[in-house]
Amino acid sequence: MLNSQPLGFYTPSQLVQDAKRHGVEVRPVDVVRSHWDCTLEVSDPLSPWERAGVRARPPTMPVVRLGLRLISGLRREAADRLVIARANQPFTTTQDLARRANLDQPQMKLLAAADALGSLSGHRRQQVWDAAALKTAPGLMQDAPVDEAPLVLPEAPEGEAIVWDYDSLGLTLRRHPLALLRPQLAKRRLMSAEELNKAPNGRLVRHCGIVTLRQQPETASGVVFVSLEDETGVVQVIVWKHLRERQRTVLTQSRLLAVFGVWQREGEAKNLIAGHLEDLTPLLHGLSTVSRDFH
Repeated sequence: MLNSQPLGFYTPSQLVQDAKRHGVEVRPVDVVRSHWDCTLEVSDPLSPWERAGVRARPPTMPVVRLGLRLISGLRREAADRLVIARANQPFTTTQDLARRANLDQPQMKLLAAADALGSLSGHRRQQVWDAAALKTAPGLMQDAPVDEAPLVLPEAPEGEAIVWDYDSLGLTLRRHPLALLRPQLAKRRLMSAEELNKAPNGRLVRHCGIVTLRQQPETASGVVFVSLEDETGVVQVIVWKHLRERQRTVLTQSRLLAVFGVWQREGEAKNLIAGHLEDLTPLLHGLSTVSRDFH
């Protein structure tokens, strides 16, 4: 379900968040286990890197392994070389992976940015450093081992890791960023998706979420449909043409969008009719403490 373009109004991030809320275990992209497409794992054991943070689960319960295709910028040919090389022999180090899968430094940095080298290098900052340090050796030296003392870096704060996840994968398996921002949002009287779901029809409400989808169907007469995601669910927002024209920049450029409007519900159909939009993207920047050294 995560292997193609968004299914209707549902993006990979929304599907993953919903799966987690329903008790489905979703595992990260990992160069020692992931294929191009997302896959199901039943009895495959956890890697040492994953084992520490995962709760016990029934041994026969299937889990979802995210695929390499979710990594922004990674081409299919590079992923195929990785999978073929791994099938011949498991990777032992990032250098071993790069050499046998014929991956250059930019491709390795994409894997590191996606936290996909965790089984080989540890936490993401260490992955990025290891990937950046890789150099293509001359032909006669390609199989020669490199004996250098590793530089040990501190692990990134949770907020920084979450920002990296969204930038590279468009989703996170860690805490949702709005869970970290909820105290600030509450001070602004911005309701969560869960709170909105309990609101009566016609109520004036305030809501904020990460923009996961914008759609303007040709048959919608200029209406834009926006999906906003927070740590409790997804809210569908309807932006009429006159508001779209008045606040086009906020509508099209915001990553974190606040909407003030009317909550509309009829049976199972629930929508937020936007009356005013506000760009709160700067709040996301506060989650990250990324040094210039790791860009």
